[in-house]
Formats: sequence, C-alpha cells, structure tokens
Amino acid sequence: MSHHYDIIILGCGAMGSAALAELARRGVRVLGIEQYPLVHDQGSSHGETRIIRLAYYEHPDYVPLLRRAFERWYELEQECGEQILTETGMLSMGEPASELITGIKHAAAEHSLAIEHYSATEIARRWPQWKLPESYVGVFENVAGYLRVERCIRQNLNVAVNHGAQLIAETSVVSWEAHGSSVIVKTAAETYHVAKLVIAGGAWNSALLAGLNLPLTVARMVPCWFQVPDPHEFTRQRFPCFIHTSPAGEFYGFPQIDGQGLKLAPHHCASEVTLPSEIDRVTDERDETELRRFASEWLTVPLGRCLKRSVCMYTLTPDRHFVIDRHPQHDNVVFAGGFSGHGFKFASVVGEILADLAIDGTTALPIKMFRAGRFAMQ
Repeated sequence: MSHHYDIIILGCGAMGSAALAELARRGVRVLGIEQYPLVHDQGSSHGETRIIRLAYYEHPDYVPLLRRAFERWYELEQECGEQILTETGMLSMGEPASELITGIKHAAAEHSLAIEHYSATEIARRWPQWKLPESYVGVFENVAGYLRVERCIRQNLNVAVNHGAQLIAETSVVSWEAHGSSVIVKTAAETYHVAKLVIAGGAWNSALLAGLNLPLTVARMVPCWFQVPDPHEFTRQRFPCFIHTSPAGEFYGFPQIDGQGLKLAPHHCASEVTLPSEIDRVTDERDETELRRFASEWLTVPLGRCLKRSVCMYTLTPDRHFVIDRHPQHDNVVFAGGFSGHGFKFASVVGEILADLAIDGTTALPIKMFRAGRFAMQ
C-alpha cells in the first residue's frame, strides 16, 4: 500500500518526538510510529522530571550541544505557551578528586562557565538539609534545573501535528528494509514506502538495528517520591536539583514539585540485561532501601512514606556516551540511541540533529564523539 510520506520515525519518545516536530517544521511529510500509547511510561522518558545542566562532568564536548538544547527548549516553550523548563540551579557534591567534581571543573574551565565552589561547612550553612563530611566539597551552577518530561514530549508531538505530521500509536513495526533510495516499513496492518527512515527506539534499538550488533544493554532504575516532615524546606527556592557521589554510588534528586514529594533516584546500574522485556516492571519496598539508606546518611531530615515508585530504563553503551549516526549500509537511514541515563536533556537538539542527518546527510552540530564506528561492530 502506498502512502505519501517522505520520512518515517520509529519511536515517539523523547528523541523521536523532537525529530518529528523539527522535520514537520521544515515542511517534511513525516509519519511517527509508536508501539505504545503516546506519552507512555514503558520506556525511558517518563517520571515527571529530568535534570538539565550545563557544566557537564561526563565530557566537556557536550557543552556546545547543551547550550543549543537550552535554546531549543525555550523556543518550544514559546511555541506551545507552556512552561517545560524550570531553573533551580544545580548542586553537585563529592570528594574533591571525584569524577563528578573534577569533571564539572574541567567543563567549566574549557567553556568559561560560571560555577560557585563550596566547602562542606558552607553547604550546610546555605542548604541545611545536607550533612557532609569535612572532606566533601560542592559545586553550584545557576544555569541548571529540571524539564517536565511528559510535557516536553506531548508538546513536541502537538507541534509536529500542527505542522502536518501524522502519528500512529499502539502499533509495532514488524520489519524495515532499505533498497537504494527507498525504505519499506512494515507493521502488522500496513506497509509504507518512504525515502528515509529515522530510528529512535530507545531500549528497542537493539532489535530495530539488529544487523549492526550495537553493544547496547538495558538497566532497570527506580526513582521514588517521598514525604518529608516540612515540604516547605524542599521547595526549589530552598533546595536545588542535586547530584551526590560517594563510594556507595551516584544519586540525584529534585526539589518537591506540585506537592508530589521529594524525588530521589540512583544513577548507577546494579545489573544490566539485553532486552527491555527482561526488565521487572513490578516495584516494592526493596526498591526504596538504597534511597532510604542514602537519605539517612546524607540528609538532616528523615524520609516519610513513599508516595510513588516508577520503573525507568537506561539504555547503555559501554562508554556511556550516545550513538547518533547514519546507518553504515544505508545512507537514508539514521538513528539515535544509547543515551545511558543522561540523554533526555539533549532531546531538543537531538531532534534537530536527526532532522539534519535525514534531510542533508550531515549536521553542523558537533556529534563526532557519538559515531557508531567507535564500537567494533561485526
């Protein structure tokens, strides 16, 4: 069956929805196919909030992309008329020689970013919710905060539709094949013939890109929302987003938002599996244990009842950097994945990158470090 689309996008989550919006803005006839209901909770792009920050400890080469990501998120706010990014500042804490602290300082120095330095005593004075050993230090950056993830995806999808994109939800892709200048995409109900394909399948990229043998694994992560004795002490004016590193691992969290409780989460992976279907979707009190232990050691107030738990997935690469590239055998197929638990904040600029690659085959944005060829693929 013939359909009049130029490009199909597989996956309408964070990256797929942003690419849909960008391609539709550019006048491309684009179709998005999503295996679950739109804005679902089965992947990696749910749970109310994600941190966005600029002094990127993971690698200073991310900073130019983050600057562009901030711009594009603010443009989306203006376009949709809804706030999706809230700046709270960002407090990072750890030993002075930790990867977190040294990485932030390196990125800030290389890109002339303003950061503030704090001793453990100064942190306790400014943010009395924390109790830290004297050896710890903190770095605070003002250009940071949180994104409302479901709003981001929903508004990107709204923009895409307003510019003429089509969406098909609750439909799985059976197969895709590229033949010269065309791509055939088959679902259980339809067969589509298009010029180009964008694959943004998150944890399902391993199956969608099976021929590439990308070294992707999937990890189960469970953020939790807790009651606190005095919610006022954890509003964004008093308690910024944070990352904390210690021998027990890395943890992050948010101020209390909309009365939903204090959100805490681990940022280290206990175990990795191959397929998203292997992830345990059921949570229980055991998923709170590590977070309660963290809070009892580092916070000055006790956690109350757990209000909510949510299963999320990290799709990991061996080096924990992204994969964004053109398919090595098919120039008209591009893909993005392996965002390793820190990709959502980049979705606005990744959508722009995917649109560039799909239309022009190249992008002016710096993505050299994300090329798939860095892995020994068979």
